[in-house]
Amino acid sequence: MKIAVAHFMHETVTFLQNETRLDDFIYEGSPLAGEVLLRSDEGRYIGGFVKVAREFDDVELIGISSPMVPKTYIGSGWITSEAYEHFLGQMLNELSALGPIDGVYLSLHGAMAIRGVLRPEADIARRIRQVVGPTTYIAGTFDPHGNEDESFLRSADLAFCAKYYPHYDEYLQGCRAARTLVRAIRGDYRPSHATCKVPILTPTVAQWTGAPPWSELVQRALVWEARCVDLYVNVFFGFPWGDATDAGLTIQALTNQDPLLARKAAADLAHAAWRMRQGLVSAAKVCKVREGVQKAKALAATAKVVIADHSDRSGAATWVLSEVIAQGLSHTLVGTVVDRTLAARLQHIDAQPGDTFDMEVGGRIEESAGPAIRIVGKILKIVRADAPPPYCGNSPWIVVEFGASNLLIVTPFLAQITEPGVLTDYVGLHLDHISTFVLKSRVHFRRGFVDSGFAQHVILVEPEQPFLGTTRLDALRYEHLKIEEYYPYGCDAFQPKVISGGHQGGGSTHA
Repeated sequence: MKIAVAHFMHETVTFLQNETRLDDFIYEGSPLAGEVLLRSDEGRYIGGFVKVAREFDDVELIGISSPMVPKTYIGSGWITSEAYEHFLGQMLNELSALGPIDGVYLSLHGAMAIRGVLRPEADIARRIRQVVGPTTYIAGTFDPHGNEDESFLRSADLAFCAKYYPHYDEYLQGCRAARTLVRAIRGDYRPSHATCKVPILTPTVAQWTGAPPWSELVQRALVWEARCVDLYVNVFFGFPWGDATDAGLTIQALTNQDPLLARKAAADLAHAAWRMRQGLVSAAKVCKVREGVQKAKALAATAKVVIADHSDRSGAATWVLSEVIAQGLSHTLVGTVVDRTLAARLQHIDAQPGDTFDMEVGGRIEESAGPAIRIVGKILKIVRADAPPPYCGNSPWIVVEFGASNLLIVTPFLAQITEPGVLTDYVGLHLDHISTFVLKSRVHFRRGFVDSGFAQHVILVEPEQPFLGTTRLDALRYEHLKIEEYYPYGCDAFQPKVISGGHQGGGSTHA
């Protein structure tokens, strides 16, 4: 049993000005192929898939040349058609050279955006189907922030989406994909699926599944899966920072040759989501930056506090840093502020730890980043190490000590710090004296800073202006997405339209 494995994943913020180019995907550790690819993602989707697939003695896995997450991480805009065609073309050529294969596993995201390609993940599946033929089974795993509809399953057979945010179950979904794909190839699982779009558009900061109503929606999907053998339910939360025609919330249900059950489960979850719509769009309490910094200053005297700057999509924003300085906070870590030019300059002059630092940092690259901020202090550390995005990616992290025992981490690319261990083990910092952590993150920081018990308080902030990361989505200049067709921006009625399909022994068919 021969199964090809490939990875092509990006969460594209189409409102950012900088494109994601071919060379952004090429660095030490990307692209990968063969056994190196199969061992590249041990705790996430590919790791789970490989672990379970190799529990079957008759399975041979083939790692197809695949780009990893770009150097820019999610701090970049539209992927160029050159980059997309280059890597997809390489995958298609390698698949063609393999000859007949039984299955293809794709580690995808769901919110990748390519200029000129409306639904990239569906396009990937369609073009792979053309190469491998109608009888090969195709399975994919997805991030819950995918902007997906039924299109992927027109060409593919199986889809498994992580349910939690933070995404604790990526490995589990990879395991499910492997087990079900092997069963399908053996004839033990005959996929039937149903998809239902729900016209609800929510900012990602509101989608934390650690509290109602998002936790209730996820629990409803889990109950369906527990009650019904061989039923899998996907809840795509949607990604509003991608200007896509298929944005918004989507429900998918997959069954073993039971199309009626698939339709029933998809419709039930869709109705439940619509009943919860007001709570779904308003689940997060977000402060303006000045108010949030004031609250943090008061709380930090007795506890560790996280200020989550959820709205900074480029990573270069200085709004919170400016208030930290203006309000005289002490023992505060700001991680990170993006400044590629500054990082290159410090490399050029061979800056060293201990050197005096007096430079402007961040801002400038676009309106949402704000102005550059002058920081006076000294360089505490310069971390140069080979590590994939969202961390170093062969580029230095500069740690600057300033003010009253404050630390600022400057990076050349956006880095979302989700675990204190990144700061201690990778950067080499001691955190005992730090009481306030300013992080460029929406929800993922809760994994290591909140759910672990590390910090006692969380304050979500955004600037006064409705910039591109705003909770006020009607302020964004959508060109493809029609925001008036979504709740709460115009749509106030909903009648589920469930689209069914499944593998019928000669490819995937829909009705």
